[in-house]
Amino acid sequence: MEWKGKRRSTNVEDRRGMSSGGKLALGGVGGIVVLVIGLLMGGDPGELLQQMQATSVQQTDGPVEISAEEQELTELVEVVFASTEDVWAAIFANGGSTYQPSTMVFYRDQTPTDGCGMGASAYGPFYCPADRKVYIDLSFNDQLHEQFGATGDFAMAYVVAHEVGHHIQNLLGTMDKTAKLRSQLSEREYNKVSVMTELQADFYAGVWAHHANRSSELRLDLRDILEGMKAAEAVGDDRLQRQSQGRVTPEAFTHGTSEQRAYWFKKGYDTGDLRQGDTFSDPSLQ
Repeated sequence: MEWKGKRRSTNVEDRRGMSSGGKLALGGVGGIVVLVIGLLMGGDPGELLQQMQATSVQQTDGPVEISAEEQELTELVEVVFASTEDVWAAIFANGGSTYQPSTMVFYRDQTPTDGCGMGASAYGPFYCPADRKVYIDLSFNDQLHEQFGATGDFAMAYVVAHEVGHHIQNLLGTMDKTAKLRSQLSEREYNKVSVMTELQADFYAGVWAHHANRSSELRLDLRDILEGMKAAEAVGDDRLQRQSQGRVTPEAFTHGTSEQRAYWFKKGYDTGDLRQGDTFSDPSLQ
């Protein structure tokens, strides 16, 4: 992926080095999303709940040291984020509406959100629908490489595009609809809704890659798409469950299998058509 020298997003908050405190709230969609990510990363439910309810550790205010490697990764994320802004702005304009961009928040360890409680790096990158921001601790890149075996620049690009996919769902009203279902369905039934939601975000990530490549903002090749598919496969429920508990529990899936995640990302890339991403009507996901 040829990204160096491309436009970098200015819709960015750099909180690395900022202090944070308070408690991580469980209320709202964002709190649920953060908890789900923590569970998918192999966290123990009891420990996660204790951490989410516990008072956070204070950090020191002031400038922080950013290595050359982290600075390059920061620039990569900002370029990809800028590309998502351009692509989705064009898609929304073609549909007769105006795209309202999200904000990328860089932080370390933990940071407060406006409506989703205290975000923590232990839960991986996440999107908070209440404040329309994407939160990422760039140390997750190491986890992508070392724990999940997802390497290459496009693996991180996929992660960013997936979280922006949740922002698209928020703008289109999908997240409001699924949030209302939370109190109406059993846990098992709502897990299916969660899977459909996550797979659609994977599809939207593929749609972004399709249009970014066609507009020559980022020069992508087959290797990049394979890296994206591998990253999607790496965070499939079946693979993460097998890693964390040694067995697969399909009724507890919340994000989709490795095969499903790679499939929907590839479908988004192949079609570039939002109309092809209605995961909620797909018979295989019911």
